[in-house]
Amino acid sequence: MPELSVAGGSLHYDLAGHGTPVLLLHGVGVLGCGWRPQVTGLSANHQLLTSDNRGIGQSRVTGEVTIEAMAGDALALMDAAGWGSAHVVGHSMGGVIAQQIALDAPRRVRSLSLISTFARGKDGARPTPWVLWMTLRTRLGTRAMRRRAFLEMLYPADYLATAKLDALATEVGAIIGRDLAVQPPVILKQVQALGRHDISVRLEALKGIRTQVISGRHDPIARPEYGRRLAELIPQATYEEVADASHGVTLQMPEWINERLRRHFAVTEAAGRSGRNEPRHAS
Repeated sequence: MPELSVAGGSLHYDLAGHGTPVLLLHGVGVLGCGWRPQVTGLSANHQLLTSDNRGIGQSRVTGEVTIEAMAGDALALMDAAGWGSAHVVGHSMGGVIAQQIALDAPRRVRSLSLISTFARGKDGARPTPWVLWMTLRTRLGTRAMRRRAFLEMLYPADYLATAKLDALATEVGAIIGRDLAVQPPVILKQVQALGRHDISVRLEALKGIRTQVISGRHDPIARPEYGRRLAELIPQATYEEVADASHGVTLQMPEWINERLRRHFAVTEAAGRSGRNEPRHAS
C-alpha cells in the first residue's frame, strides 16, 4: 500500500480500479478499507482512492486533527495520484470533509455525493442522550456486548432483529479495519473536530457542483432532517431518503449505494461533455 510523506508524518492510501477518478472519504473511527463494498462494486469503470485519516490506521501524522487538515490531506493524495479532479464521495464525517474540499478547491470536484452526513459538524457531534448511552455501551461490558452496541449505531432495529449478530460484527469489523469492541483514542479528536466545524453559511457557493445527498430514515446520528437541510443549503442538490436504512447504509445496502453513485457520476460526465457544466481540470 502506498504512503505519502506530508508535514508531520505520512498518509496511508490505496488506489484500485481504472477509469474516472473517485475519492472516497469515510467517517469517525473507520479506516479507508471501510469503503471495500464500493471499491469492489465500482472499480471496473472507476479508479478509487481510499485512505486512513491522519491519526488512525497506518496514517502517522502529528498535529491537530481538524476537518480543514483532513481536507488538505485528501487534496494532497489527489496530487499524489496525478488527479486534477475527481468525483468526491463522503460518508458521515467524510461528507463534511468533502464539503470543505469543494469550498477550498471547487474546480477539483467533478461532483459531490454526501451520504449520512450534515451541513454542521456539531450536529453530528451533538451529545444527545441516545449518543451518550450508545457511547457508554460501546466501551463497557464484554467484547460481544460492545460489538453489538456498535452494530446498533449502523443498522436499523428491524435489520438486527433477524441478523446473526456475532457473525455480522465479525464481518463489519473485517470491512472497517478494526474490532468493533475497540474504540481508537483518535475517535474523540475526530468528534471534537466535527463539533468545531460549521460551514453551513458558505454552502451556497457550491452551486456549480452537481450534488446528491442521501440519508437513512432510521439514522440516529446523521438524522434525516440534517440531510434535508444540507440539500436545501446547496443549490440544486438532490435529496434521497432510504426507508430501511440507518447510519451504515454503505454497508447494509452496498449495491443500492453503488448504483446511485454510478448514475450520479455518469450524469455528471455526460453533462460535462455536452458543455452544460463548468469545465473541470482533466484527471
